[in-house]
Amino acid sequence: MNAGDPVEFRCGTLAIVGRPNVGKSTLLNALVGHKVSITSRKPQTTRHRIAGVLTREHAQYVFIDTPGFQRRQGGELNRLLNRTVRDALAAVDAVLLVVAAGDFAAADQAVLDLLPRKVPVFLVVNKSDRLPQPERMLPFLDRAARAFPFAETVPVSALKARNLEELLRTLARYLPVQPPLFDAEALTDRSERFLAAELVREKVFRRLGAELPYACAVTIDRFEELGALRRIHAAIVVNRRSHKAIVVGHGGAKLKEIATAARADMEELFGGKVFLEVWVKVRADWMRDAGALRRLGLGDG
Repeated sequence: MNAGDPVEFRCGTLAIVGRPNVGKSTLLNALVGHKVSITSRKPQTTRHRIAGVLTREHAQYVFIDTPGFQRRQGGELNRLLNRTVRDALAAVDAVLLVVAAGDFAAADQAVLDLLPRKVPVFLVVNKSDRLPQPERMLPFLDRAARAFPFAETVPVSALKARNLEELLRTLARYLPVQPPLFDAEALTDRSERFLAAELVREKVFRRLGAELPYACAVTIDRFEELGALRRIHAAIVVNRRSHKAIVVGHGGAKLKEIATAARADMEELFGGKVFLEVWVKVRADWMRDAGALRRLGLGDG
């Protein structure tokens, strides 16, 4: 290409993978600049394949967020989550393996063993602000480099939005020359209905005890757009009646807290007023029932 020639547009899909709780969803949201994937301090929050879209003047990045790979193979839900990870890797242009700075463990190696060898794999060292001194970071990077032939290594901090532009510049060089896959205004491939359910589920993860959120799912039973207003009826699905009492809380206080926080996020994301009604349903052993998981939209890729 000669000086003055038009810059070729590049576009590609990039899977974001890693073990649970290394910041994959936080990184996706930081790169896209909007909250399209839910986050919490608890591991294994993500259950679905979610695309976040970032369009720049000369490139479009389609980031595919995935669940953390489940090393415990038991259970229908874990099997479906691992299949979602494998399916996401089947047709991408590059892979971002996200690891936590200073912590390259057997669980990271287990994810590496799944990765395709025919596409470039980038090592994205998240939470790099924890190891700002080169004498601490370099041995860690050397250990990771010996584990896999990474195309590039980029330290970042997703939470503090550090070095993300450098990551984007590095990735752009590997994107294929092709037209954009999405409109320039698109943020995700998911519907508002799906995002509403995820935002309710995020509040369940953030506001309930350590184990209960893993036994909960969220469905949207009604989603109406009335001009700028959205009227949404959501249900939190639990395994047991005793779980229902915990989610509802004394006098309905916990459920109201969850709904209020979810509604605020929906109004910010959708850019309009939201009327949200949330209640709780009991479906015994839904996590072990393949049919129930399909009806709840799990294992949908």
